[in-house]
Amino acid sequence: MHLAELNIAHLRAPIDSQDLAEFVALLEPINAVADESPGFVWRLKESESDPTATVIHDYGDHLLINFSVWESLDTLWNYTYRSVHLGVLRRRREWFLRIAEPYMVMWWVPEGHIPSLAEGMARLERLRAEGPSPEAFTFKDSYDSSEAASLPAAAEARK
Repeated sequence: MHLAELNIAHLRAPIDSQDLAEFVALLEPINAVADESPGFVWRLKESESDPTATVIHDYGDHLLINFSVWESLDTLWNYTYRSVHLGVLRRRREWFLRIAEPYMVMWWVPEGHIPSLAEGMARLERLRAEGPSPEAFTFKDSYDSSEAASLPAAAEARK
């Protein structure tokens, strides 16, 4: 099993504004660190040629989406909290509004499965509505992949 991860952020200003220029400048180097990190499998990209392009979606103009797949919880943790990404994460209040409800969700997917953005947003909504479970969890309340492997959704994704 691999770990899917979705996190969202509400921008303080339009992505092309001067207020977010420094954040946009950090996108290319931070995404490169992710792409080269041990355990990285995949991330949703808007453009293969523009590393600063943010994902275009139908969930709101000021909602930034980060969606990726990792080999394990540990490899995602190491990228998030033990790489230069942590420095950018610590500055998030400069660029994003505080969100009172969960803004990040993880779940296990069969190796080779690339989840859709709609699936990721549904997992986030499930976490918000029902709390952590093997189908939708966080770093704080995580579940082992063996707990998710037997769930109907995992069996369906393997087909």
